[in-house]
Amino acid sequence: MLLVIDVGNTNIVFGVYDGDELAGHWRIATNPDRTTDETGILLHEIFNFAGIDIRKIRGSVISSVVPPVLHPVTRMCERYFRHAPLVVGPGIKTGISILYDNPKEVGADRIVNAVAAHHMYPGDNCVVVDFGTATTFDYVTRKGEYLGGVISPGLQVALNGLFSAASKLPRVEIAKPTKILGKNTVHAIQAGIFYGYVGLVDGIVNRLREEQGDLKARVLATGGLSSLIAQESKTIEEVDAFLTLFGLKLIYEMNR
Repeated sequence: MLLVIDVGNTNIVFGVYDGDELAGHWRIATNPDRTTDETGILLHEIFNFAGIDIRKIRGSVISSVVPPVLHPVTRMCERYFRHAPLVVGPGIKTGISILYDNPKEVGADRIVNAVAAHHMYPGDNCVVVDFGTATTFDYVTRKGEYLGGVISPGLQVALNGLFSAASKLPRVEIAKPTKILGKNTVHAIQAGIFYGYVGLVDGIVNRLREEQGDLKARVLATGGLSSLIAQESKTIEEVDAFLTLFGLKLIYEMNR
């Protein structure tokens, strides 16, 4: 079995692959104050509840965009799973060329997503839209070239900014409203966020396609709210909630 770990700004996602099958996946809050032992014990409890025998986990791979969390998670693998994890970063084989001005600036999760997309659709240029703390767009060519991308605030970040700046506005659930024209404040906010981000996604994707000269570049979406926005988006063709976990598995196999 393989343990895959994606450390994001808001959540840490753990997954366990049994061969090619994703046997389980879990999400916990990212907490820089959580210690190595707390993380290890928490993961043991999760695995016990899921009926997963930790003795069968032979390797692990980590992508992280939160440096203070990377060390305790790495130490957790060493102490509780008895092996040093593979950490996605400079010098790791990915199977793609990073054509960024400074490749070290690219978030590990964005590279992992690009690897997964290129593996799944090697004959297509691909745009990967990841709905996380930030909403990111990454372009990888059929030649396996990571060209770059776009970063915008995530949906929850945008909402939090609105609530903090406008004290009279209520906090609302991110949901698709029945109509775009809100008849009350809650529905008006939901319409602004939902349809605003649908427009943002389609607008950026279409501009990327035009700029790169491929109006049929395949668009994959991942992240917590990808399924919601994909309901109305005219450009998102496929939603894969576990794209990042799959990319981590691929990178681990390339570096064995």
